[in-house]
Amino acid sequence: MSPTIEIFSNPAEMANAAARLFVQIATTAVAQHGRFLVALSGGGTPQALFRRLSQPDYVQEAFWRSTYVFWGDERLVPPDDEGSSFKMAADLLLDHVPIPPDHIHRAKGELDPETAVTDYTRQLEQAASPGRRWPRLDLVLLGLGSDGHTASLFPGPIPPAEANRPVIAVTAHYDGRPAQRLTLTPLVFNDARHLLFLVTGEKKAQAVTAVLHGPPAPQQWPAQRIQPQDGQVTWMLDRAAAQLLPGD
Repeated sequence: MSPTIEIFSNPAEMANAAARLFVQIATTAVAQHGRFLVALSGGGTPQALFRRLSQPDYVQEAFWRSTYVFWGDERLVPPDDEGSSFKMAADLLLDHVPIPPDHIHRAKGELDPETAVTDYTRQLEQAASPGRRWPRLDLVLLGLGSDGHTASLFPGPIPPAEANRPVIAVTAHYDGRPAQRLTLTPLVFNDARHLLFLVTGEKKAQAVTAVLHGPPAPQQWPAQRIQPQDGQVTWMLDRAAAQLLPGD
């Protein structure tokens, strides 16, 4: 299925549209199978979405009590560290909406990499339907780096573990420093019902065009590894990020 591409005048307009889509998917998921499973992303781009969802008109939505939260990736830092994706989401969103605490499945970045992978893999298994190794997520939020990375899938040789493990540790060097992260793999991402890329800024424009319209090069542009077989992909871009797309 070809991705849906939506272009917005500015990041605020994009955040409003993303919030509406978030609520639509969540409400539908709860109506159809009794719960809404979402994987959040870190970084700066989703912050406007989280702030919008924490406003009173969205906080009162009924789906929050049936929401289960995961993360697409996480830094190997404690949950109170400023670099923690969990902390960012908690500060901006989770502390303001009525999600039961035991529905929040954070990757425990304070653990050593191997233990953190084992723990997060176990959490996925416990949330999965019988006979499955991980749950089928209703929505995955993703970003895009200027180098084409998404979650903590970085440019370079693809680790063999991506082919058979739902969670891996990423400890090789990235951008001149150790990555020290955990990430879900394409096994989980490509099993999701809906994946939403949120991308802003002119620095991302080349990567957006390469991922969406360039030749297949998943080692160079890791976001090309997101190819769900039975799911929908939506790209929400601001005008700056979309400026190099054909016909834009």
